[in-house]
Parts: sequence; structure tokens; C-alpha cells
Amino acid sequence: MTSRIEQREQTRRTLVHEGRRLFADKGYGAVGLSEIVRAAGVTKGALYHHFDSKTDLFRAVLQEVQDEVGTQVAAAADAHDDPWTQFTAGCRAFLAASTHPDVQRIMLIDGPAVLGWNEWRTMDEAASARHLAEALTGLMDKGVIPRQPVKPLTHLLSGAMNEAALFLAGSDRAEDLSDTITALTGILESLRR
Repeated sequence: MTSRIEQREQTRRTLVHEGRRLFADKGYGAVGLSEIVRAAGVTKGALYHHFDSKTDLFRAVLQEVQDEVGTQVAAAADAHDDPWTQFTAGCRAFLAASTHPDVQRIMLIDGPAVLGWNEWRTMDEAASARHLAEALTGLMDKGVIPRQPVKPLTHLLSGAMNEAALFLAGSDRAEDLSDTITALTGILESLRR
């Protein structure tokens, strides 16, 4: 027998799942609450029990997408022993993950538009910039890259990778991913000089 707590959690997961599917397929602006609750098989009251608004549901969806991208980046980095290779593999994995249509639409296109630039940046910093700063600090501590101010470097690299991901989101050329990774590799290698 399922407890009420488990039922509530299942309802929340279903709403996030269906919201994600619809937001990815149609874009935030083209999806109404009625469509979400119909797809989830719940009432609007159930949605409002878990989320204050469609924007609040979108925020949960975005968090899920960011967490998944973070997991992919960490897995790519953890597959290597060398700190530099871990770092560069993680950066390449971020760009590769950003080519997925769900990620592009939710995290890169609708995220800043729906939540506003400041909130989106705050979520991005919590999801990935903190890990990027930790990786850069570790590389400096190991002498792999020269000491330099970590915070601005983190923002510069994060901004470059986010812009590259946005470029890829608007691209229809298959070779743009490999070209972008080549360009990013050149930027990253310059840190070691």
C-alpha cells in the first residue's frame, strides 16, 4: 500500500516529468497549465499543491535538467585520473550535453527567458560554476595552471561555454560540435602556458 507521502512525491515527479516533456517539445510559452495537468493525469489543485505557478514548475524542471548535465559532466571527468584530463573532459561533456534538444530548449533558451537573467545565472552558478571554480582551484594547487584569480576566470570560462552551448543550440551543422570543442580546447590549453 502506498502512503500519502509516497503518492504526493509520485504526483510531483509526474508533474515534473510531463512538464519537462511538454516544455522541451513546445517551449514554455506554448504550454498551458491545463495541458500539463491533463498529461500528468492530475487536477490543477494537485499542481498548485506542489508548485506555486507554471514558472515554479519550470524552475523544478530546469533544476532537474541542470542536475542531469552536472552528472554527465562529473561522469566524464571521473573517467580519468589526470586532473587536467578530468577538467577538459568535463568541459567537453558539458558542450556535448548541451546539444541535446531538451537541454537546449529548457536550460539555454527558455531558462534565461522565463526566469530572468539574474535567477538563471544564480541557478547556473549553483549547478555548475561552483564545480568549475573547484576544478580550477585544484589545478592551481597542483601547479597544472598558474595561480590567478579564480572567480573571474570561472565566470569567463562559464560564459564562454554557455555562449558556445547557445551557438550549438542554434546550429544545424553536425560539424559545429567538433569545431566548437576544438576551439574550446585551444582556449583551455592556453591556461597552461
